[in-house]
Amino acid sequence: MKYMLFLRTILVSIITLTISCISAQKHSRILLDHGFLHVGNGQVVENALIGIKDGKIILVRNSLAYTYDKKDWDTIIDLKGQQVYPGFIAPNSTLGLTEIDAVNASLDFNEVGVFNPHVRAQIAFNVESNVISTVRTNGVLIAQATPRGGTITGSSAIMQLNGWNWEDATILADDGIHLQWPESLQSNRRDPSSTKKSESYEDEKTEINQFFQLAKAYSETNIHEKNDLRLEAMKMCFKGSKRVYIHANDIQQLLDVLDFVKKFDLKFPVIVGGYDSYLATQQLKDAKIPVMLPRVHSLPENEEDAVDLPFKLPALLQAGGVKFCLQNEGDMEAMNARNIPFLAGTAKTYGLTEEQAIQSVTLSSCEIIGISKEYGSIEEGKNATLFVSTGNALDMLTNKVTLAIVDGIYVDLVNSQEKLFNKYSEKYVK
Repeated sequence: MKYMLFLRTILVSIITLTISCISAQKHSRILLDHGFLHVGNGQVVENALIGIKDGKIILVRNSLAYTYDKKDWDTIIDLKGQQVYPGFIAPNSTLGLTEIDAVNASLDFNEVGVFNPHVRAQIAFNVESNVISTVRTNGVLIAQATPRGGTITGSSAIMQLNGWNWEDATILADDGIHLQWPESLQSNRRDPSSTKKSESYEDEKTEINQFFQLAKAYSETNIHEKNDLRLEAMKMCFKGSKRVYIHANDIQQLLDVLDFVKKFDLKFPVIVGGYDSYLATQQLKDAKIPVMLPRVHSLPENEEDAVDLPFKLPALLQAGGVKFCLQNEGDMEAMNARNIPFLAGTAKTYGLTEEQAIQSVTLSSCEIIGISKEYGSIEEGKNATLFVSTGNALDMLTNKVTLAIVDGIYVDLVNSQEKLFNKYSEKYVK
């Protein structure tokens, strides 16, 4: 393990040295040559040539069939066959909103109240988080900062993980509100394997319907004064591109959500979780509702479920024609966002092709959260947000990121854990 970390440190140092040697110049034109490119849309390009100008990708070619003039580029980096990926995405995450789960003072994602669509994760995002620096070193470069607490937890925001402050880090503010659908089943405390319908389920559904009826009516008025911040935050869910992320898992919840979406004619609904979504693939496909699947590294929810069902969910939805992406909600989700690539690796082992697995944490995620015009794949015209790994980035044994770029700006890949390793290695390892 120490040897692997030492080797990674050397590789990062070589790339950093290459960049720092020409740091006196303005690097507005960067050329990455001889990389094995995973585009993010299912395609690959061997011996790829990637040109970046002013933060945008302007060139994607096969280097064996394209001749360039070195004078046209400020920086040319020979990747020597390393693998190139779009920046991985961490949807539905408290990354940047929490630092140490056991320290309440460092938690900034949970507000009091039941219906809080006006609560904004964007302004609470902490770009100085030590957790972020660790996550970046595995290729996760964008996160959807998502609040928790209440029935409507608030509005999430899409943030890049190399910003100077929260304004600089913002890709898309208030991309959608998050609705926690009530639990339809209630467990028996004495017998956890025994469940029954929740007695409060219908009442909680009624409360949600009443709030959405009020919000929709408000959105249809011509009131110019912002009399109610909660209802103002809901307007674009009915009129524009603001998404409604509905957190639901069991089949009863999912069927009720389908009816709910149809009733209120929601423009961009997304199911978050969707553990039983494989049982309703045709309905979800017909309704064009995408799913952010639950953490793949999980145990089955029900006694009758196959032991490997959580691993197979991506392949089941892929076969059913349902758009999906992977997310990591659960215990210690901020720090575990570094495992996003390895969730995709497990999905690959259990039915997805490698490029489908990569797409599930890149382009598909961006399509679902609404930023695919600029991010999610390495194509001409998109923002230059990508990373380079010496090996397969979906495998924890070979994911060694040597270079990362966000919006055309180099990312510092030295994290706090590596600093501590080097510090104590110098002191105690002689």
